[in-house]
Amino acid sequence: MIAEIISIGDELLVGQVVNTNATWMAQQLNEIGIPVRQISAIADDEAIITRAFDEAFAHSDVILVTGGLGPTKDDITKNTLCSYFNTVLVFHQPSFENIKRLFPNRGVEFSDLNRKQAEVPVNCTPLVNKNGTAPGMWFEKDNKILVSMPGVPFEMEAMMEEYILPHLAGQDNQRVVAHKTIQTQGIGESFLSEMIREWEENLPSTIKLAYLPQPGMVRLRLTGYGESKEKILEEIDSRIGALQKLIPDLIFGYGDDTMELVVGRLLREKHLTVSTAESCTGGFLAHMITSVPGASDYFQGSVIAYSNDFKRTFLGVSDESLKQFGAVSEQVVKEMAIGARQRFNTDYAVSVSGIAGPDGGSIEKPVGTVWIAVASKTGVTAQKFMFGEHRGRNIRRAALAGLNMLRMKLTVDR
Repeated sequence: MIAEIISIGDELLVGQVVNTNATWMAQQLNEIGIPVRQISAIADDEAIITRAFDEAFAHSDVILVTGGLGPTKDDITKNTLCSYFNTVLVFHQPSFENIKRLFPNRGVEFSDLNRKQAEVPVNCTPLVNKNGTAPGMWFEKDNKILVSMPGVPFEMEAMMEEYILPHLAGQDNQRVVAHKTIQTQGIGESFLSEMIREWEENLPSTIKLAYLPQPGMVRLRLTGYGESKEKILEEIDSRIGALQKLIPDLIFGYGDDTMELVVGRLLREKHLTVSTAESCTGGFLAHMITSVPGASDYFQGSVIAYSNDFKRTFLGVSDESLKQFGAVSEQVVKEMAIGARQRFNTDYAVSVSGIAGPDGGSIEKPVGTVWIAVASKTGVTAQKFMFGEHRGRNIRRAALAGLNMLRMKLTVDR
C-alpha cells in the first residue's frame, strides 16, 4: 500500500504557513508500514485540485488531503470533491450536533455558514471533527482510499489518530517499515559518504540509507522493509553496530538525540559542571546548553568576551598573547577556557574565538576561522576549524563543535 499527501491552500504556496501537517502525517504513515510516494502543496483551485486527485489515484492506494474545508468562499475542497466523485452534498446530523456543541464554548454566534459545514458528499463516510466544525470525509474508489481532513493541525491529528490510522493499519499491508536515525558530527556529508562507502554498499536491498545534512552535523537514517518489524530492527541494529566500529568518534547519538542533550546527560551522570567563554558565538553555545531542561544541574554560567578588553578583564587573557597571536588563536582560546573554568569554579570550560563574518577576515585568518578549547583539571586542548563564509552557519557550527569536543573529553576522562 502506497500513500500520497496533498496539502491544499494558497497560504502554503506564498510561505505564510509552514506545512507541518504533511511532515507529521508522513511520520505516522511510516510507523504503520505505509510508505509515502509523494507530498505536494497545491492552490485553492478546482482544476489544480482535480488534476492532483487524478495523478494521485493513478499511482497511490491512499490519498490524504488537508485544507480547504472552512466555511468561507475561498475554501472549495468540499465542492470540488462533489464534482470529482459525481455526487451532491447532504446534511449530516451528527456533524451538526457536534458543531452546535462547540459554539457555546467559543463565545461566538452560530451562523448559516457554520450550519453548511455539516453538509457532506452523499457517497462519503463522514468523520466527525470533535475539535472543530469541519468534518472529515472518507471516500473509496476502485479499491483506493481518499480522505479529506481540515488543515488545522490539532483537528487533523486527532482525526488521524482516532479513526484514519487505525483503519489504515487494518488494511492488508504486506510490508512493514522501520526507521532508525544515527546522529553524527565533525565531518561533512560528502566526506562522511566516502568514509562509509563500503559499509553502505554492503547494506541489504531491504535497508535504505538517507543522508540528512544540516549545519554542523549529518543524520543518517536507515529505513528497513520486510514482513516483521522485529526482524527489520534486528538487522538495522546489526548494521549500526558495524558502523559504530567504523566511525566511533563521529557518532554522538541516535533518534531524536541532540548534541546538547547528550552532553548534558554525560555531565549529569558524572556529576560534573561546565562553563563557557564565548566571543564569535555571542552566547549561542550557552544557549544550546541551557535549552535542555534541568541544565542548572551542571551549567554554571558564561562570559561573552567579545572585545579584547573583556578577554583581559574577565578571563585573564594576557596582553602578550593578544598582541603576539591575536584574539583568534590557539594561545588566546586556551587562556579563555582556563580563565572561565577558574572564574566559575567548574570541572570543565569551553571557549570559542573566531571570525564569524561576513567581514573581519584576512589572508592568514579568513572568515570562518574558529579556535575552540576545552579546559579541565587534566589540562586544556584546542582545535582549529575552518567553517566557511556564512555567519549564521559559522556560529551554529562552532557551538556544535565546541559541544562535541566537550563530549569527546567527557567520554575519555575518568
